[in-house]
Amino acid sequence: MWWFQQGLSFLPSALVIWTAAAFIFSYITAITLHHVDPALPYISDTGTVAPEKCLFGAMLNIAAVLCIATIYVRYKQVHALNPEESRIIKLNKAGLVLGLLSCFGLSVVANFQKTAFFVVHVCGAVLTFGMGSLYMFVQTILSYQMQPKIHGKQVFWIRLLVVIWCGVSAFSMLTCSSLLYSGNFGKDIVQKLHWNPEDRGYVLHMITTAAEWSMSFSFFGFFLTYIRDFQKISLRVEANLHGLTLYDTAPCPVNNERTRLLSRDL
Repeated sequence: MWWFQQGLSFLPSALVIWTAAAFIFSYITAITLHHVDPALPYISDTGTVAPEKCLFGAMLNIAAVLCIATIYVRYKQVHALNPEESRIIKLNKAGLVLGLLSCFGLSVVANFQKTAFFVVHVCGAVLTFGMGSLYMFVQTILSYQMQPKIHGKQVFWIRLLVVIWCGVSAFSMLTCSSLLYSGNFGKDIVQKLHWNPEDRGYVLHMITTAAEWSMSFSFFGFFLTYIRDFQKISLRVEANLHGLTLYDTAPCPVNNERTRLLSRDL
């Protein structure tokens, strides 16, 4: 049995691979059609102009669904491992809410381009990166709370380093983008897709875009740490029948059916 066939480990793997493919394909298309500059454009800039915006939006919507599935499985796994720990239960629920908000933000970013709906696009980006960063932080705390009985120390330290990486990237991006969009470098920066080294604010632009890509990669790295955990879990779907036909109104004793969902492992 291959590693990705064990449990539900294919979920975080598929999430990272699919999202990375969405960025890469949109970037290649935008560069080929000369819609953006090759040197570190904003991720959103590679999905602003047709036809790459169609590809970008469709693939990120699927990525959002994969992310929801991954976050939900993680929530159920932690819940099953700690059925009576009140602190862990609260953190786990908070992580689920933060993760779902981040997924919603990802879908907003995918469908509302910054050149068309800048405010909506920025709100989606704040949800994606802001709530996503908090989700990673909460999961790192959970990893700390669950060690060494359930979680190994190595996993906790890896996730902590990734969260620090994400935090440094987020701070750099927020600081430089705030300066860049302060109004001192022109009012057309929002719509600007092509930059030259001679342009005012070029250095701030490059730092901001580099930090954005770095932050995205930190998300990829964090979800990849789920692979080993997900190898040890599977989900079942249970159908509870309340009658022999779909037209019965009175309850009738019937045999319930349990079917494995997405995995053959116990």
